[in-house]
Amino acid sequence: MNPTSPLALGIVTDEITNDFSEALRHGLSWGIQRYEIRCLTTGRVPRVDAQELRTVAGLVREHGVRITALSPGMFKAHLSRTAAIEDELLSVLPATLDLAEMFSCPLVIVFGFQREEGEPADRYHRAVEYMRRAAEIAAGSGVRVAIENEPGFWCDTGVNTHRLIRDVGSPALGANWDPCNAYGTDEVPYPAGYEAIKPSIINVHAKDTAVGSLIKCVPIGQGALDWQGQVRALLTDRPVEHITIETHCHPLIESSRHNVEILQKMMHAAAV
Repeated sequence: MNPTSPLALGIVTDEITNDFSEALRHGLSWGIQRYEIRCLTTGRVPRVDAQELRTVAGLVREHGVRITALSPGMFKAHLSRTAAIEDELLSVLPATLDLAEMFSCPLVIVFGFQREEGEPADRYHRAVEYMRRAAEIAAGSGVRVAIENEPGFWCDTGVNTHRLIRDVGSPALGANWDPCNAYGTDEVPYPAGYEAIKPSIINVHAKDTAVGSLIKCVPIGQGALDWQGQVRALLTDRPVEHITIETHCHPLIESSRHNVEILQKMMHAAAV
């Protein structure tokens, strides 16, 4: 493979619409064959109506598309909320893994525990232990867990997210690198954050922002992130086979189509 040949593009379906059929219609028209599922019309995975899931599974088979990841929103709680975290480990994660089997999906995306003001640093070991348990549960199903960095979380920067993954030490655990989510922390997402987290990356989300990390998201290329540099590095280093678009700004369909087009142009420019 040419080191600068394009990566595939994927998209989070509800960044087009919660209606999977409609999201697929648009995505296929843009040449997208890879989809991440987070929210559908009846809820967020795995707490989705069974009939809707059967419909989605049928559409996946009919069109031959790939479901690359499921995002149940796990581990957004404070570490002090032990009951909520235990429920996610013992109920939400197994149910999500069942869906992963249904969709032949290799990845479940989780978060890295929201930090409380003044939270003692020694609580970090709880985050490591919870994530180790999640990785062990997923490994039994042949699925990997990817931690998405998020501002205000124990896993917020590239450095901190890689540290936790390294301390867990499981091949079933990696990073869902979101440069936009690292913007506004004490590190520059690219190149510093990327270089720190690169050994752990197994999935990448693409969005852009003008203010903060999630305060004012804008179409890719119109914000503060160095997406051209990040795309060039992803093409060269190849930590992933695709980039997943997570638009986060309205109008969704128009902005998502723009993001597909601009990432394609960035990859083309990097190859010249």
